[in-house]
Amino acid sequence: MTAIDQQTVVIGLGKTGLSVVEFFATKGEPVLAMDTRDNPPFAEEVREEYPEVGLHLGGLDGEVLKCCKRIVLSPGLSVKTPEIAAAIREGVPVVGDTQVFADYAKAPIVAITGSNAKSTVTTLVGEMAKDAGLNVAIGGNLGTPALELLNENVDLYVMELSSFQLETTPRLNAKVATVLNISPDHLDRYDSFEEYWKSKHQIFNGCEVVVVNRDDEKSAPIVVTDAKPITFGLGVPEEGEFGIAKQNGNQYLAIDHQALLDCKDLKIKGSHNRSNALAALAIGHGAGLSLDSMITTLKDFPGLEHRCQWVGRHNGVDYFNDSKGTNVGATEAAIEGLGPDLNGDIVLMAGGDGKGADFSYLLPSMKFVKTVVAYGRDKIKIQDALQGNVSVMIAEEFEQAFSMAVESAEGGDAILLSPACASFDMFKSFEHRGEVFTAMVKSL
Repeated sequence: MTAIDQQTVVIGLGKTGLSVVEFFATKGEPVLAMDTRDNPPFAEEVREEYPEVGLHLGGLDGEVLKCCKRIVLSPGLSVKTPEIAAAIREGVPVVGDTQVFADYAKAPIVAITGSNAKSTVTTLVGEMAKDAGLNVAIGGNLGTPALELLNENVDLYVMELSSFQLETTPRLNAKVATVLNISPDHLDRYDSFEEYWKSKHQIFNGCEVVVVNRDDEKSAPIVVTDAKPITFGLGVPEEGEFGIAKQNGNQYLAIDHQALLDCKDLKIKGSHNRSNALAALAIGHGAGLSLDSMITTLKDFPGLEHRCQWVGRHNGVDYFNDSKGTNVGATEAAIEGLGPDLNGDIVLMAGGDGKGADFSYLLPSMKFVKTVVAYGRDKIKIQDALQGNVSVMIAEEFEQAFSMAVESAEGGDAILLSPACASFDMFKSFEHRGEVFTAMVKSL
């Protein structure tokens, strides 16, 4: 029987935890898997495929954790969990699957985080790398768990990373790293906004190139780094910067004073998507991709489902599905991106589980909104934060919220589903919420 001090303990048997168990079991390293749940999703699969792996379910064994070789913690559990915090005090290393991945990855890593837009930018950079002829692996918080991406034939890893993953990644050593933006999120897990912000900035540890958003001062590294800086922003770019240049009345994506692409030729619309395009260009440039290749990709990129996705027009009203807008910052970006391009106003559908957020952060963007239809668990909090600055209607059900929005909109307006909240009070996922909305639009 393996001594406890030689075991790696994997905590959490969701998709990420399973990938960690498989990784170490395949290497022949002794593994014990724990989960606070009595019947986690992949426990049976571990029993069948890896009978040599021990299982401890229905709670955490603090005594084992204090004397094991290391703990690999799934992102769903905080390092502040009492049993884990006690193990840290005893000097037990606690890392996440992203750190294990970084320790074994042979190819350069592009690492992308931010409160918003990270999935769009990660996908776009991945497509740019593919179009440049590289064998690229894309994943992390987006899609495939990190350890399942490891392959000797990969030329470049493009990783979306959450604050939960970065908490347990002390030495990522990425080729290029960026914090796209920072706005309050996950305040049900963190003691303060500053704590959340600092967790994001672990992405810069050991990186070679830092990509900074000039429009968000919190995207710049908190600590001094020797990494090469590349910046992007919606202003006119200076030397070595990416930004927006104006020529003959049109706006162009540009580097220095060199126009690269007319913004009208982008399929992804709104100022927030112009910022996303500039971020991808800056990141790809830092990774050594050619500008010509990246511009070709940008022309063809349609955007992602549930991310400010245009889904239809009815009676002159456009409908946008931004169900991925699960925090205040994402909703603000969607409103600020769409608002200036509309002939009319926005009717906003918002609600769900706000995760402790302060909805008053939305007040400045209400200049583009004529009506908010609030629904879900935190509908009254939304009403309290916004009432008096914009008309707020309360719906008891999502279907009622949609009907109210349709009745409130006129030709030239846009109905925007951008909830500023998680979906789990009413839906299985943000994708499910977006699919229900899209189906309602199609049925008009």
